[in-house]
Amino acid sequence: MKLLLLGKGGQVGWELQRSLAPLGEVVALDHDSQEYAADFSEPDALAETVLRVRPDVIVNAAAHTAVDKAESEPEFARKLNATAPGVVARAADRIGALLVHYSTDYVFDGSGSAPWTEEAATGPLSVYGLTKLEGEQLVAQHCARHLILRTSWVYAARGGNFAKTMLRLAKERERLTVIDDQFGAPTGAELLADVTAHAIGDILRDPSKAGLYHAVAGGETSWHGYARFVLEQARAAGVELKAGPDAVDAVPTSAFPTPARRPQNSRLDTRRLQSTFGLVLPDWRLGVARMLQETL
Repeated sequence: MKLLLLGKGGQVGWELQRSLAPLGEVVALDHDSQEYAADFSEPDALAETVLRVRPDVIVNAAAHTAVDKAESEPEFARKLNATAPGVVARAADRIGALLVHYSTDYVFDGSGSAPWTEEAATGPLSVYGLTKLEGEQLVAQHCARHLILRTSWVYAARGGNFAKTMLRLAKERERLTVIDDQFGAPTGAELLADVTAHAIGDILRDPSKAGLYHAVAGGETSWHGYARFVLEQARAAGVELKAGPDAVDAVPTSAFPTPARRPQNSRLDTRRLQSTFGLVLPDWRLGVARMLQETL
């Protein structure tokens, strides 16, 4: 089996290089790849790449993820998050490939406190959310065999992340202020990549399992709770901090104005994913603790 991975250099793409390897030959590309074109700002070239590689499975981990920047460059965000995935979807359908695509909690308006199901009405608050929703719709419309995974609050040991930022600030400052009215589940790129590989195998055996799913770690927290947990773990590991867990002040979203509005309720219901694929999604603390052990 041949798999085409797009966006290999991102946090999820990096982990996918590992998780997809046991499934078959992986052709992993990024925007600067030379042999095949994989720059999402040039959608037409992506179709040619798909037709040249002729993979059995395409996994798209590429996206415009700069949420605030997207507000000032909506057309560019739309090209990367919607137009390009739509082009890939058409090419995938032409060769009968399974297309895996990632989406986000930002497709919802963040109201209420109940976890969002796959059937819940969407209502993006930002350009990023709007373009990711359009990307979902184009993938579903143009590729019969698709797997769309909505996720949230993604982090990885590789590259920058919220936990590393909190640790750096806690070493520099006596107190920290962190938002406490946005709720979700920090989800490791490693977990997402492993879930993807497992689901691909299942869908290839049973095509009826294709479709839209929510994929996040178990449990929930706020950014404030997330920050406190990170500093608790760091202190337990002997890291010297100026600001410990008790020096993290809770503030509302309004304390940190941003160009893009964030959903306050990013809880995603994962029961469909777990029951369909026979998975248990571990509590978010397990993944964050493991990531911290690797980086502290």
